Amino acid sequence: MVRFAVYVLRMIACAARGSRQYYLWLGTLLVFVAMGGVSYAHHLSDGLIVTNMTDHVSWGIGIANFVYFVGVAAGAAVLVVPAYAYHREDVKEIVLLGELLAVVAVLMCLLFIITDIGQPLKLWHLMPGIGKINLPSSLLAWDVVVFNGYLFLNLHIPGYLLYRRYLGEKPRPIAYLPFVFVSMIWAVTIHTVTAFLLAGLGSRHFWNTPILAPRFLISAGASAPALLILLFTAIRRYTKLDVKDSVFEYFKYVLRITMPINLFLLGCEVFHEFYTGALHSASAYYLYFGLHGHSMLTSFIWTAIAFNVTATAIFLLPKLRNNQKILFAGCGLTIVGIWIEKGMGLIFPGFIPNPLGEIVEYTPNAGEIIVSLGIVALGAFLFTIMAKVTIAIQTGELRLEQPVPTLQDDSTEAAGG
Repeated sequence: MVRFAVYVLRMIACAARGSRQYYLWLGTLLVFVAMGGVSYAHHLSDGLIVTNMTDHVSWGIGIANFVYFVGVAAGAAVLVVPAYAYHREDVKEIVLLGELLAVVAVLMCLLFIITDIGQPLKLWHLMPGIGKINLPSSLLAWDVVVFNGYLFLNLHIPGYLLYRRYLGEKPRPIAYLPFVFVSMIWAVTIHTVTAFLLAGLGSRHFWNTPILAPRFLISAGASAPALLILLFTAIRRYTKLDVKDSVFEYFKYVLRITMPINLFLLGCEVFHEFYTGALHSASAYYLYFGLHGHSMLTSFIWTAIAFNVTATAIFLLPKLRNNQKILFAGCGLTIVGIWIEKGMGLIFPGFIPNPLGEIVEYTPNAGEIIVSLGIVALGAFLFTIMAKVTIAIQTGELRLEQPVPTLQDDSTEAAGG
């Protein structure tokens, strides 16, 4: 127990040390966190009336971000599967960072939900033993289960492995491998349940499609590797962790598969909506072409499509993807394009027009945007300090140099004296 307490204190000390650039980065993030906290306090005191959400469009930018970052959390599977199922040692060296990214993404998703519902006390009825979670009939209850389960799995696996490495001891496979293989399946369930949560709303025809879950999973398999390429490039440049070139080649290979499939599934949706010309296609018409003079999202969705098509071309053409600057541009286009497509381009038009045929557009105001930026900044802050400690343990900078005496040892020495 004493040894573990020392371990925690040394991790905190490691996270608190760094260069001037490190402190500047953390300080900038904390400024955004503080701004988001102030804006959220305004939401708490005055209610969601201060947002641009209404009875017509009751899910705003918070839910849009929630849907996107669920994909980032599920995207950890692109590291876990090759590392543990196919024993790729180059990926295994960085898989813990991918799992910690999943932890941060899940925490961010939970914060997006909490800030979007108004008063957090409304969540009490979902807590087992206090409220009634309504399993197995409620999809929202299943969402609570899969999110908290995935959070536990991705906390336990790197937590156990890092502590063992800190001690210089070999980890016991029984203590983590079963959880690893469960997490591979669980990564699919968190995004699938989220898709079912939308597709199961019968009055929102824009979401009533059987390929919503496959679209979610494929887009997660695209946005996560794009983000990981940028993250691990920064990690290799600014830390002592050696990220192999083969890891980046693997990410590019995944993107060459997932990006064209993502575009194909989008094309299937477009054909289904516009070829039939049914009344239920009004939301899609609003999104892509505008409806009765309302076209707030039109420029966004066509920008997202252009970004995704351009990024796909970059990943498919060897001359382009092997140019580092162009590759980074492709990753940035992928992240932004899929965020628009899965966020604004999916959530907002689902409410337009409403079941009565009325068109009420929604544009997030400054307060809502600042709250979202604060949550993203908090996620970046947490990942930064966790990654710093993880890298210190993996590179041997942070390790147990000598055994910490236990209380039993002290009493034995006292008795012997």
